[in-house]
Parts: sequence; structure tokens; C-alpha cells
Amino acid sequence: MKASSLSEEIDPLLMAAQHSRSRFYQTFFKDVPKKLIRDWRWQLANRITNLQALQRFLNLSEAELSAFTLSNGNLPLSITPHYMSLLDPNNPDQAIRKSVVPTHHEWIHDKFEQADPLGEDKNSPVPGLVHRYPDRVLFLVTNYCSVYCRYCTRSRLVGHSVNMEKNKSRWLTALNYIEKHSEIRDVLLSGGDPLTLPDETLEWLISSIRKIPHVEIIRIGTKVPVVLPQRITPALCRLLKKYHPIFLSLHFTHADELSEETRIACNRLANAGIVMGSQTVLLKGINDHPSVMKKLMRQLLTIRVKPYYIFQCDPILGSGHFRTRVETGIDIIRALRGHTSGYAVPNYVIDAPGGGGKIPLLPEYYQGRDGDEVVLKNYEGKLYRYPDPAGNVYQSQMESRELAQIDLTIFAGVQK
Repeated sequence: MKASSLSEEIDPLLMAAQHSRSRFYQTFFKDVPKKLIRDWRWQLANRITNLQALQRFLNLSEAELSAFTLSNGNLPLSITPHYMSLLDPNNPDQAIRKSVVPTHHEWIHDKFEQADPLGEDKNSPVPGLVHRYPDRVLFLVTNYCSVYCRYCTRSRLVGHSVNMEKNKSRWLTALNYIEKHSEIRDVLLSGGDPLTLPDETLEWLISSIRKIPHVEIIRIGTKVPVVLPQRITPALCRLLKKYHPIFLSLHFTHADELSEETRIACNRLANAGIVMGSQTVLLKGINDHPSVMKKLMRQLLTIRVKPYYIFQCDPILGSGHFRTRVETGIDIIRALRGHTSGYAVPNYVIDAPGGGGKIPLLPEYYQGRDGDEVVLKNYEGKLYRYPDPAGNVYQSQMESRELAQIDLTIFAGVQK
């Protein structure tokens, strides 16, 4: 791709941010003009997608090498140059490296793991649409991501040969279903990553949904601001702004992902009036310590992203090395609640296998009832009592007043 072929406007903020990773690009892309490096389409075209390319950037461990040996060439891999620039080339135990570089553990399958553990396929009334909850639908518009997470819930779809975005008839069928079901007020675009679609395609989709009267909000699930921040151009922000209310659910894993480019991208989205919430998968050896999660949640607030969910890792095939005990997630929430800003405390949830939906889990702050008091435990583990008499206090008082009024009426009648 030649620099003269790029029509996207130059982004001075990302030009400044790119300086922080200039050594990486000087080493591996020294003959590539900076204008190209800053273009999101160049980033997509130059993703690292095979073992040979990966070895150019990283010194691979035996566990990483054996993942490819066992795969027989059937191992989807994708890392953008931007995200690769964040990885430590000599440390296979680096948190974010483990999230995108495969190991042989992916080929170990537990008996309870499934290709579709959330039962999305059985809750799909038409291809590409999941209608699990009464008033909202999940619209899978692409199976393409710029970076493939090793623990992806939709690994059965992402990175494989079906080009969902090229099958416009699928989209039309899904849009027709949404239009015919007036109970649907919330549409979540996901996949794959919808923000990897070209502006004109994305606008066609969003505008088509916005024309449906009963759809109130549109959400987009994406990791693009993290792994492909060059995509968040002023033009894209202007596009999204036209179709408010638009919400973005951003996939963050670790504070090491918050590059200067990502910070700029998120602030640009916020300035366009787009509400952003984060979704973080709890992963063993990556973010399963309270201090690691606290740092991430606090830093998200500084770029105007509200921590929304911590997900227990779904039991997809080959994910056992990523899953923690459920108690680990509860301990993290306990370490956040009261110890940092309430805005920095997300909901810890399990997406119930088989299509049961998201179920929140909390530490036991409610200890039970003792007579007319409720016993509560605060973030320090101290017990407190809240007055809450059995039966409704207000109701009992009203009943007493009504009885008193009846007595006065009777008394007045007797006097007459």
C-alpha cells in the first residue's frame, strides 16, 4: 500500500503518540513511512498471522512453539503491529503476551468445555442474531478481529473462513427480524469486531438499525481502541455521533494495554458523547490479583471508561489454563469495594452455560436478619446493624393511625 493511496485525514494526536514506540517501528518497519504506520488499514494489512512472522518479533518459549507443532496449521493467530509493540519479546510470562500468543495448553480440553458454552447458536432465531434476553439482541455482524484473544468466547467463529460481513442477505434477514419484534429496544453489534468494518459499511448498518422506531439504544462490542487505536479517527467519531445514543463496550485485559494511542482514542470517543464501559475477562496469571485489577479499573476512569463487567472465563475448548476459581473473582470485588472509588468497581458475573445469561456474584455483605435488625458486613469486615423491623414499619404505623381514627369516629358517634 502506497502512502499516496491513503484518503484518511492525518491525525496529529496519534502522530505524537507514535513517538513512544518509534524504536519498535524503526527496528521492524524502518522503510515504512510513518503516515502508513499511523493508518489503521496498514495496521490490519500487516498483522502477524503465522509462526514465521511471530518469530521475527518474539523469542518463543517451548510452550508457545509447541502450540504450532500440534496445530497442523489450524491455529488462528492475529496480532496488529501496534499491539505487538506492547509485548515483551523475551518474557513469555508477560500478562498481555499470554493473552494473544498461543501455547500448547490450548490443545488440552476439559470434559465440560464446549465450542459454544453459552448456547448462542440455540438462541439464534435467524443466522447471526442471538435473542436470549427479552428486550435486546446480539447482532454478530462479522467474524473478523484485528487481534485474536486466546480465550475468545466465539473462537468457534472468529478467524475462520466464513466472511459474515460479505453476506449482506444475513444482515437484511437480521434487520427484518428486529423490525418485526417491537419488544427489542437494545441492539448490540458484535462478532468479531464491528469497528474493523469500513466506515461506509458500518454507517449502513447503524443507520439501518436507527431507522427502526422501537430500537432505543445501539451498543458496539469492540477491542479496537486497545489493539487498533488508529481506527478511532475523527471521521469515525463524527459518524458514530450522528446516531446517538451509541454505547461502546470495550474489552480491556490489563493496564499495560493503556498506551498513549489508546488513551487518545478513548478520549476522542468520549468527546464525541459516546458512553464507554469496560468488559474484562478474569484470567489466571494475567489479571487475577486484586492489585492488578485495581490498577486497571482506576486507570480506565482516567480515560472516561466506566468499569462495567469482570467476566469469569467461559469454558470454551482449551481454556482451562486461563480459568481461575470463582472465589478469586469474589475476592477481587471484595478488595475493590470500599477500597477505591465506587465508579471503579465493576460487576463480577458468570455467563451461565447453556444460555442462562449473566449472573452477578458478590461477597456476602448481607449477613442475615436478627429480629428487627439486618446484620451487614462492610468492606473492612466489620459488622453493623441496620434497623428494619419485621413487617413494614411505615405500614404498621399507618395501620395504627387508621385504628386510632376508627376509635375516634366511634367515640364521636357515641357522644352524639
